Order: sequence, then C-alpha cells, then structure tokens
Amino acid sequence: MSNHDYSRREFVGWSAAAGLVAASASVAAAPAAVVENDVLIKTADGSCDAAFYHPRKGANAGVLVWTDIFGLRPAFRELGKRLAAAGYAVLVPNPFYRTAKSPVFTDISSFSFMNEADRAKLPPLVAPLNAAGAAESDARAYVAFLDAQRAVSKSKKIGTQGYCMGGPLVLKTAAAVPERIGAAASFHGGGLVTDKSDSPHLLMPKIRARMYFAIAANDDARQPDAKETLRTACAAASLSAEIEVYAGAQHGWCVPDMPAQNGTAIYSQPDAERAWSKLLALYAAALG
Repeated sequence: MSNHDYSRREFVGWSAAAGLVAASASVAAAPAAVVENDVLIKTADGSCDAAFYHPRKGANAGVLVWTDIFGLRPAFRELGKRLAAAGYAVLVPNPFYRTAKSPVFTDISSFSFMNEADRAKLPPLVAPLNAAGAAESDARAYVAFLDAQRAVSKSKKIGTQGYCMGGPLVLKTAAAVPERIGAAASFHGGGLVTDKSDSPHLLMPKIRARMYFAIAANDDARQPDAKETLRTACAAASLSAEIEVYAGAQHGWCVPDMPAQNGTAIYSQPDAERAWSKLLALYAAALG
C-alpha cells in the first residue's frame, strides 16, 4: 500500500533524478573519493561528537543525518560514507552527546524492546534531547557547522533525514532553519503525529522543504490516521510531499544492524534500497 501527494510531473522528475544520481553514485563510490573525519561541534549545551563525510573534491550540498534510538555507530557511519560517495557532505552527530560520547551502544544485537531492563537504558539518553528547544538548538549548530565547511556549498540547500526517533527531529530541524533546509525525509519515524500541542506535524507552516515520509506497515497499522494527518498538514502549508506506506516493512527496516524482535527480522534490504533510491531522488530534485 502506498500513498502519494505529488503530481505526475513531479513523479517523472523524481524518477529521472533517481536514475541520474544512482549512475553517478556508482562512479563516485570508490573509498578514496570520500574523506572521513571525526569532529566536535560547539553547541549551546557543550560539544557534540560527530562524523563528517564528504567527497574529496568540490563543494557539495550538505546533509544532516539524525540517527535512530541507538545513536551514532558503525551502521550510521557506513550510511554517511555511502551518501558522501553519492556527492553530498554528510554530518552524522551523536544525538546523545549531553549524556555520553558515541558509540553509546557497542552491541545492539541482543537488545529487546520487550525487555524492561533494555528499555530502561533509553529514557536517560532521550530526555535531554527532548527538552524544550534542545533539538532545535542542536539543529542550528549542526547547520552552522556544515555551512562553515569548504566541502559544503552555501549556494545549495541542505537536506536532512532521520530514522525512527530521528523522524520528528527532521521536522524540528526543517522548522528551525527553514531558510537552509530544502529537503527533509523521515524513515519509519516515530511520534510524527501526536495529540499534544507540540506534535511535530504542527510545525509544517514553518517549513519550506520538500518532504518524504516512509512509513512502516506496522506503524501504519497502529496509527492508521497519521498519514492522512501528515498529508493534510503538508497540503495546508503548501508543501510538496510524498507519504508512502511500505507494505510488510517493520519499524526500523532501513537500518542493517537493527536487532530482530521476538524472532522477527526488522531490516529489509529490498525495502531499504527502495527507500535509499527515494532519498537520492528527493535530494537531487530539491538541493540543487
């Protein structure tokens, strides 16, 4: 099942862009073409450790990646490297820097969301990031860092993408720095639509970015009205947006090291690659 909010002309444009980017990515994918650095970014609350990747030559559109609940680790380092090979300058911060340096989790293979002891590890990490204004403040610092790098072209818009808990952070980023964020993508984002006054979907009037929402089938089953709420909010704000439910995909399907839950595999390579193609098409169309 999929749900779309875009014109046929946009669809053709996005599809063509995906083909062009995929072709260029295969040429740029040699390891020597990507520069990798661990960096520290000054924020209002301290120093954030992060990974920064960019093509060896030229100034490119910047991208800010918000990780899932397990934070900056090898899986997201590889993601950053792969995106840089496709022609972007990519920043992957440790979202939990206020609490601990990365990697916060060194082995998530046995983590179970059904286990109370495992779940108890998460609130101390997430609470500081969820404090009022914290994510927005971080987003401004990360965008400022990108804009200060020679590898980043300030004449091009910045993209941002988030996974699981990173979905709402993408919306907060796009709303906090609307003049710089040109594209925003949420992959199996959690808590995009709530009944609270600070629900992320209410930020749409502040956003100027082209949007893509990839929704897990089990998330859609739990909250079937969320996609329509997102669609209505985007339309009311005159935002170009695609909202898609990935049939059969489980929450977390894009991340290769996501541990199985109750014996059910979470990562789905075919769906993850499909989502990756949509991301590249979005960035090619929106970042210039």
